[in-house]
Amino acid sequence: MNIYKRLWSKIGGRPWTYIWRDLWTQAEIMMQILWFFTGIGILIWLGWFGVLVWFIGYLYGYINGHFFWGTKHIKGQEGK
Repeated sequence: MNIYKRLWSKIGGRPWTYIWRDLWTQAEIMMQILWFFTGIGILIWLGWFGVLVWFIGYLYGYINGHFFWGTKHIKGQEGK
């Protein structure tokens, strides 16, 4: 069993990507507000360079998520 599976089986009971996807579909505007304030916090804490580094990391994850998240959304989907 890998570390990620051990973590999500104890914290949340299913993969965190499924939990995040459920939250996103239920309250999309709240998730966008969360990202906005996260960006403002990083700007205040680290300045523009911090925002750039954070944006590049987020963009990398976003692109990879679209490569591997090609499955149909099933509300409450359980992990294997």
